Parts: sequence; C-alpha cells; structure tokens
Amino acid sequence: MNFVRWNPLSEMSLIQNQMNRLFEGALHGWPGEPNGTTHWTPSADIFETENELVLNMDLPGVDPKMVDVRVENNVLTVSGERQFDEKRNQNNNYHRVERSYGSFARSFTLATFVDADKIRASYNSGVLSITLPKAEAAKPKRIQIAATAA
Repeated sequence: MNFVRWNPLSEMSLIQNQMNRLFEGALHGWPGEPNGTTHWTPSADIFETENELVLNMDLPGVDPKMVDVRVENNVLTVSGERQFDEKRNQNNNYHRVERSYGSFARSFTLATFVDADKIRASYNSGVLSITLPKAEAAKPKRIQIAATAA
C-alpha cells in the first residue's frame, strides 16, 4: 500500500480557481465599459523544473509594451491591457465582438523562493513566457553522511 501526503491547501487552490472561472464565465458577455472593454483573465500554465519555475500565459493581440511583470514578497503579478482599436475599426459594422478587451491582472503565489535578479521574460506568437530561477536556498542539497568506525 502506498501512502500519499494530503495537502489541503492545494485542493483549496483548485476550488478557488474553479470558483473564479465559474464567476468569470457567468459574467462573460455582460456589458462592461461603454467602449466595449471588459476585464478578462488570460489563461496560464505554470510548471517547475529542478532549477526554475516557468509560467506561460496566453496574451494574443496584446502589445508586450502594455504588460507589466513584477515579483514582490514571493508573489508574481502579471498585468496589462489588450486595447480595442476604435479608430481603425470605426468604419466596420460589427455583427459580433466576442473577444475580450481591456485590462487584466493575474497574481500567483510562488511555491518556492526565486532569484528576482535573474528572472527572464519573452513574448512569442502571443505567449508570454516568464522563467523564474529558484534561489539557491530553495534548491535541494544532498548531505553527505560521514561514516565512523564503531
């Protein structure tokens, strides 16, 4: 029989994410600002390797200059705005506008401490990738056991 350590906080985080998606889905399509902008939440994937945490966030149509990435008190915050170009689209007679525009913000509590001076971010094909190297103190260290003759 295998024993698995139960972590109730991971399940609470899962429930929180599901509740956020439930409310975001329920409010989707409700009128936002008069110019058609609403708050939206871009999707993100976070994974961990031996030496770093990596976040990939879908930001299609977002100018990377409009994105702000910050790490403070072990919380990663990504915020920005996808703008609807009213001047370029003023002569078009839209039948539907389903894509979300406006400001967004996502915050993630990091599972491990990171080296803030070595964080890298890149933007390619509408995906923002943030690489957060783990701090040396957070990396596992192998301890050599000294054997003494008895």
